[in-house]
Amino acid sequence: MVAIQLIWDEGADRDLGLPSYASAGAAGADLRANLPDRGQIDLAPGARALVPTGLRMAIPEGYEVQIRPRSGLALKHGITLPNSPGTIDSDFRGPLGVIVMNAGQESFTIRHGDRIAQMVVAPVILARFDLVDALDDTARGAGGFGSTGRR
Repeated sequence: MVAIQLIWDEGADRDLGLPSYASAGAAGADLRANLPDRGQIDLAPGARALVPTGLRMAIPEGYEVQIRPRSGLALKHGITLPNSPGTIDSDFRGPLGVIVMNAGQESFTIRHGDRIAQMVVAPVILARFDLVDALDDTARGAGGFGSTGRR
């Protein structure tokens, strides 16, 4: 298990609690909207907003936190994250905000305390990038965007 250190932003509602897993097998911990005015954010269809969580975190080197949509919000209301998955790097210490977008056909209200996204802690493997004269051949070659068939 990896420990993620968290602190509250000034003025955050600490009664909302820290991110938590909704079930024993959950891969993502739920993040809540922690609005400074304890109010709400109304998202028109097509609109997006940066929703504060009231938290900052320290992620151990060699890990990242991925921010992902909640499937129920996506299915029922078209609420998604336009940069999904969003990546939080281990050296970032700023406020944790979630970019939320309404891809649905009706307005949607985010209220203080609502679960708005989930975060997944994942290991990071760094690569070395080598410039070469040629790449090896494969059966697929340069085919892309549907080149492997319909299914």
